[in-house]
Amino acid sequence: MELRQLNTFRTVASTLNFSRAAEVLNYVPSNVTMQIKALEDELGVRLFDRLGKQLALTTAGKRFLTHVQSVLDKLDEARSAVHDNENLSGTLTISANEVLCAYRLPIVFQLFRSRHPGVRLIFRSVPNQELKQTLFEGTADVVFMLDETILSTGLTVEPLLEETFRFFVSPDHPLAKRTVLQLEDFHGEVFLVNEKGCTYRTMFDRSFEKKGIDDITYLEFQNAEAIKQCAISRIGIAFLPEITVEAEVERGELVVLPWKIPDLHVYTQMAWHKEKWLSPIILSFIEAAREVIAIEVENKTV
Repeated sequence: MELRQLNTFRTVASTLNFSRAAEVLNYVPSNVTMQIKALEDELGVRLFDRLGKQLALTTAGKRFLTHVQSVLDKLDEARSAVHDNENLSGTLTISANEVLCAYRLPIVFQLFRSRHPGVRLIFRSVPNQELKQTLFEGTADVVFMLDETILSTGLTVEPLLEETFRFFVSPDHPLAKRTVLQLEDFHGEVFLVNEKGCTYRTMFDRSFEKKGIDDITYLEFQNAEAIKQCAISRIGIAFLPEITVEAEVERGELVVLPWKIPDLHVYTQMAWHKEKWLSPIILSFIEAAREVIAIEVENKTV
């Protein structure tokens, strides 16, 4: 069993794609496949299930990954003790949901890459409700979540800023010109929302249930872009964080309805496993995220 095989295994476990892992490691795909097969033959177990073109870690693979991550972390720790931390190299895996990936993290990635071009940065878009599990399984170093305040015994969770959610409609929607709205104005309207399981969708449902309204018509979507486009087309009322619609509001394609959902407190939060060794790479990325978000908070208060 070789260190390069362990590193290849960890990269494949992070990307769940042989071709993507080969690109990250600067190997040809057949080399990656060969290394994983050799590792599986030596261990006598299957580490990945091949589901068509999709890969998934087996139960044995998940257990093995925990130990591989520990070994490689120790190796990174040893390397950092003898090298100049200003010239970092290695691999960093980040996960987040699609909203934060598109609207919060690009600037963080840009800042981090400008400081540490030698670090291989792997990003995986993961549904919000699955993000914590990636930390426990070791498939991500740091994750970003949109959620209520999270309390966890196994994770370190750092709230970065509170996100504002609003209702958005096309300018020619019947409710668009109203300066005041009552609850009954929403009867008969169609709400464009994320699928059930999403934290802020749950909070949305809970808010209306508290007011005794349970006959709401929904159209459910997997991503914010689809919700925006349907709202622009006058199909319904979009429920989204403000960061996702800033451009459309500025262009006049969407307008904000004068309605706030009470007790809706959702934060962009950064998290990592409490027992994970925070390498100089991880610490530098965490600091970059804090810097970028601090600027966003300052801009919101101006």
